[in-house]
Amino acid sequence: MNRNILLLHCHDLGRFLGAYGVPTVVTPALDALAAESVVFDAAFSTAPTCSPARASLFTSTYPQTNGVLGLTHQPFEWDLSNPTAHLAHRLKSRGYRTELVGVHHESRALPDNVVADRLGFDRVRTGGDRDVVVQRTVEALDQAAAGAAPFYLQVGFHEPHRTPSSQDPPGVMGFLGHSIEPDSSLGHTVPAFLHDDAGARAEIAELQGAVRHLDEGVGRILAHLASLGLDDDTIVVFTTDHGLALPRAKCTLYDAGLGVSLIVRVPGRVEWANRRVDSMVSHLDVLPTLFELVGLPVPIDAAGKSLVPAVEGGGGVPKYTFGQQNHHTYYDPRRSVRSTRHKLIANFGNAPRVMDPTQSWAPRSQPVDMRQPTIASSPTFELYDLVEDPHELDNLFTDPARANVFARLAAKLLGWMRETEDPLCTADPQLPRHQFALRTLEDAARRGGEPERETA
Repeated sequence: MNRNILLLHCHDLGRFLGAYGVPTVVTPALDALAAESVVFDAAFSTAPTCSPARASLFTSTYPQTNGVLGLTHQPFEWDLSNPTAHLAHRLKSRGYRTELVGVHHESRALPDNVVADRLGFDRVRTGGDRDVVVQRTVEALDQAAAGAAPFYLQVGFHEPHRTPSSQDPPGVMGFLGHSIEPDSSLGHTVPAFLHDDAGARAEIAELQGAVRHLDEGVGRILAHLASLGLDDDTIVVFTTDHGLALPRAKCTLYDAGLGVSLIVRVPGRVEWANRRVDSMVSHLDVLPTLFELVGLPVPIDAAGKSLVPAVEGGGGVPKYTFGQQNHHTYYDPRRSVRSTRHKLIANFGNAPRVMDPTQSWAPRSQPVDMRQPTIASSPTFELYDLVEDPHELDNLFTDPARANVFARLAAKLLGWMRETEDPLCTADPQLPRHQFALRTLEDAARRGGEPERETA
């Protein structure tokens, strides 16, 4: 019998939860969910920006395949090339009742009824802050409980996205909006890639308040699910789109930009309770995993793989994950390949080193390796040893001892780009950096490299 699916997602969270080892954020609901679930410690999005990441999550395809290379709202208006590839459309065709509440950011922003028709939802109600989303989700669960069909309920929270408000200092867009208070009750956890100073601590206190606010909403939804007696027959997924909206995180291909929370509770399967998986996995794997868990054949066009073998059999996880940046506030073409030990980033344009995701004229947090987050062009290539340098601060691209590593990862990256028909495979004759980057990858790929001795 097909099981229900409740998929909860939010903006800009990364792995900033107690369940992921952040000691100063108050997230009792999500920590409790994690204790009953599989927590994927090394889950990654395909992109560090909102719409491309979500398009991959809900279709199991890369942005260059699904067409969402940038933001889907005005004035950007990127859109899924095939809306029927959406998870909701696939499940509805197999007898599920489908509903979307809150954030819709994976296809072009259109009226709710049009989004529903295109993506395969029986009902869509977009927008709303936490309390509106919780109220509508409770209503949706009540209706689903009264019906006979299995349900797929997709719930998107705006929090902890930055939101303008009267609480912001001049020139700043913070995390508080109109209803959130800063939270430093347990202290501050400033990421190691930022200067730990007064500005960063002010941002982190706001962020911690926004995450606590989100957690309370998730807790209310999960409590209502339990009160309806649906716990035992509902798979619960919690994730986010990409990393924190802090300099050198969101809008970058560093782990701080691509790393995501991914928590999956599967009642009745003992292997899925109170367990952590440290193997690399991708958002692409969520759709195939859900299909296998509810007893449906995995779509053959899915780029991801089911994680059921990884959880229940100890295998089946990828050796490499791939990331990309294309459009956000401006065109910034970048690609990355990651193994368990190394990461290679190829920057095809001359954009600033890090796109600033703070949406502020006066960013309060500053990266430790930059005086300002938007100054200086990026290097063409960045190569990091993630074991020795987990925060990706020491670029080893020019180290002769790492030539084999570069050659091996260049071959993997170029092979993936060609396989997915990435538009960056064709060098733009008007962009010398693009031509140089592609030519260097091709030359390195021909050299190959020794097999990597992974450490994890």
